[in-house]
Amino acid sequence: MTDTIIARASGAGPAAVAVLRLSGPQAGRVLEALAGRLPEPRRASLRRLRGMDGEMLDEALVLWFPGPGSYTGEDAAELHLHGGTAIVAAVEAALLAQGCRPAEPGEFTRRAFLHGRMDLTQAEGIADLIAAETEAQRRQALRQAGGALATLYDGWTRRLTRILAQQEAAIEFEMDDLPSDVAARARESAATLHAEILAHLADGSRGERLREGLSIAILGAPNAGKSSLMNALSGRDAAIVSSQPGTTRDIVECRLVLGGVPVVLADTAGLRATQDAVEREGVRRAKGRAGEADLVLIAFASDEPPDAESLGLLRGGQQVLVLATKCDLAAPPLSIAGHPTLPTSAQTGQGLAELKASLAEFAQRQAGLGDAPALTRTRHRAALTEATARLEDAERARLPELVAEDYRAALHALGRLTGRVEVEQVLDSVFRDFCIGK
Repeated sequence: MTDTIIARASGAGPAAVAVLRLSGPQAGRVLEALAGRLPEPRRASLRRLRGMDGEMLDEALVLWFPGPGSYTGEDAAELHLHGGTAIVAAVEAALLAQGCRPAEPGEFTRRAFLHGRMDLTQAEGIADLIAAETEAQRRQALRQAGGALATLYDGWTRRLTRILAQQEAAIEFEMDDLPSDVAARARESAATLHAEILAHLADGSRGERLREGLSIAILGAPNAGKSSLMNALSGRDAAIVSSQPGTTRDIVECRLVLGGVPVVLADTAGLRATQDAVEREGVRRAKGRAGEADLVLIAFASDEPPDAESLGLLRGGQQVLVLATKCDLAAPPLSIAGHPTLPTSAQTGQGLAELKASLAEFAQRQAGLGDAPALTRTRHRAALTEATARLEDAERARLPELVAEDYRAALHALGRLTGRVEVEQVLDSVFRDFCIGK
């Protein structure tokens, strides 16, 4: 971190204002070279920026953030320029001429982490906040960036540290005047902590679901109205609609926002026995998508008897919503194979509002929009799973030294969540997907 880095923090292309950030040990010197004396910390100052030859580059607002009270924890500055392409390029060239270098993706936030300004879960929350597409995603990311997960995991780490200290004391000072139940109290505290972590893990992956989006698949016989239904839900012609059976042979996807939760809606090939190799592959993929989906919409045309292939999906044990489509052509059945139906018509719009409301309620329920902080990444789940496994080993261990070793391993796993231990192996994966300038 001996380099001083620069990056454009605003969007690409011409704009009213463009923001350049710089951070590093030479940030103050570079700012003085371009703008004259340093402005008062954290107060915008209007300055004329000049290159090394003295030529004026732009008149800009300049902000100075001396470390450690900056985003990165080191000396930093921002230049709010006129957003023309030529102006930005000229100022960038002047900064490079002063010895700065372009930042790598995520390098500003990585420096903030390395200077102790945030932990890894907060850094991931910032990345999620930038990528948020829905209101629910924004709220979840904002809580994580604000330290909700860090507070929870740091609390567990402190408790496990005390438990390990008790266990070590029981080993090292066995012959001294220690209470006889020190190790027993450590085991009791570890069991309580173990139960809390297990409850946190048993959240139905709600954080990941909200972050990545739910999957909803539409299945049914050919000409059951699946593609028309998808177009009606998406509000556009996402899938080809035709009276010819077997029009849809592959999976057609579109992204929706339902109840503030991102959803991937998939239209699939009609389910039927066929000799056509391409259509048969489409049916195989449709059933595969059904097995992966969070919810399956099974469409039965009201003017046709229920088909065997679709009825088979009702016995699959998945979450399903049975739709009686084309209810404008015939009276819809009230139930099919014991499942209540929701009558819909893509032509008249009947039942579509009710369907959207049901899907929004399902999405919110699955995403679990509640008060408790949710783990949002696979690495969180892996570290917590390892911690619970080592706590379980400690419960079964007979020798006190082995119990202590299992506590230490569990503590190590918790440390990887926030980056307190073994951070190098996770840093690249955390910051790899950051945008330049963040």
